[in-house]
Amino acid sequence: MKFKKTVQTIVYLPHFVSWVILANIITNILGANGIFNTVRSAMGATDTVLPMTMPSIFRQLLIGTDVWKEFGYNAVIYLAALTGISPSLYEAAAIDGASRWKRVWHITIPGLVPTIVLLTTLAMGNVLNAGFDQVFNMYNQLVIETGDIIDTYVYRIGITNMQFSLATAAGLFKSVVSFVLVVTSYVCAYKFADYKIF
Repeated sequence: MKFKKTVQTIVYLPHFVSWVILANIITNILGANGIFNTVRSAMGATDTVLPMTMPSIFRQLLIGTDVWKEFGYNAVIYLAALTGISPSLYEAAAIDGASRWKRVWHITIPGLVPTIVLLTTLAMGNVLNAGFDQVFNMYNQLVIETGDIIDTYVYRIGITNMQFSLATAAGLFKSVVSFVLVVTSYVCAYKFADYKIF
């Protein structure tokens, strides 16, 4: 029970913590005196590795931390969708001789399709956002070439360099592309999955 509660806390808690706090925690863990380098030195390493300043792995670090932050929330949504599938379907399939994988393929996945389509449609609008809060709080001058996204570019051009017209044009372009992606994903969801929100 303690292990279960510990895992649930590690998985669910990051979603409810802002990127300001979470990026600070990650920076402290991966810093020169953080847990990462402390464990490395305990294992015999003599050098200090600073992953937050390495452009070669910064993108993977961003992806990994974003997955960690949102994994618990998405797990709750999919678990709720799984509870909506009738257990009698699984019982009937088991009586008919369906293996575990056949039940997953023919009952679970079709039961999750509406949830998958809805979450995909909603996520398409945020494809170009790429998490301004996350990137802005985690990147630095050493990784700016690999960590820069449209939102941080707009922030730098508009707020720091005072080029408001260029920043507005870039932000508007991003919004138009996001709108097109959402409409396209909705049309595809209606055409291929017969799913419609309204």
